[in-house]
Amino acid sequence: MIAWMAARNDPGHYGELIVYEMGRQTLVFGPLQVEGRIDQEPSISQQFTLWDQRGSSVVRGNLLVLPINQSFLYVEPVYLLSEANALPELRRIVTASNTGVAMAETLDRSLIALAQASTDGVTVVDESLPPGGLTPTPTPDAATPPTNPTTVDELVAAANAHLQAAEQAQRDGDWARYGQELESLRETLAQLAALTE
Repeated sequence: MIAWMAARNDPGHYGELIVYEMGRQTLVFGPLQVEGRIDQEPSISQQFTLWDQRGSSVVRGNLLVLPINQSFLYVEPVYLLSEANALPELRRIVTASNTGVAMAETLDRSLIALAQASTDGVTVVDESLPPGGLTPTPTPDAATPPTNPTTVDELVAAANAHLQAAEQAQRDGDWARYGQELESLRETLAQLAALTE
């Protein structure tokens, strides 16, 4: 990836473009390379193959590329679509950086697993589905992010709440709120990165 561009949609800055250009000597993975790394991780690909059986199929969401300090965080939701349900169900969150890939049931678990990854290894946190395959689970209400989070646990909880709110806004077609929640998520992850350095 040689550049990253975003359009702002917050009041007073609507439509302004932000561009981050990477140096030519810097290796930054692009979305297709990160998708390839996810596909090549044996534990994740085996889980996807397992889920693509018994009347269900894996639906991978859009890969979000979020700038954090001097690097990027990649976040991809993974849904399961069963013959019994018309709507895909969010089952896992994959997170990746330049040094690792992690998958877990929630964003906070995936971020913790990614933070624990070694510099050249891959950490995968994955809980198997219960016996019998897909079972519908109630959709939890969007969590309220903690006010003024300062600890790692509070920041992870806030990031998870902002992601859930952004996904709900996307489902509702509320693109202004979607952009605001993604911006809040980016700020929270930047705080988390600064705290864990």
